Amino acid sequence: MVHAHGVAEVTDADFDTEVLGERGRAVLVQFTADWCGPCRQLAPVLSAIAAEEAGRLKVVQIDADRNPGTLTRYGVLSTPTLLVFRDGEPVRQMVGARPKRRLLQELEDQLAPAPTA
Repeated sequence: MVHAHGVAEVTDADFDTEVLGERGRAVLVQFTADWCGPCRQLAPVLSAIAAEEAGRLKVVQIDADRNPGTLTRYGVLSTPTLLVFRDGEPVRQMVGARPKRRLLQELEDQLAPAPTA
């Protein structure tokens, strides 16, 4: 799998716990695959967003080839597909690679306010 640095990998087995069970911040799930060129382009973008927005956004990846149950469950037909979940519900879907600035703009309404110290 094309792995983005600092981004956890989830599977069919732990998807409910890691993604649907997350409360208080949105979860961005990238459906990826080893053979997916645009997924490779997206990896450094996701790594940067995961580091910068850790307090407001959890970023995970799931291998499309090895986790067909989750793909079927959410009707994912191509990679990379990005799904945003909030409190266990899918709230946004985006297909294809995009630059960091555009992705952040598209995520803006889903990012919870950063916690204040």
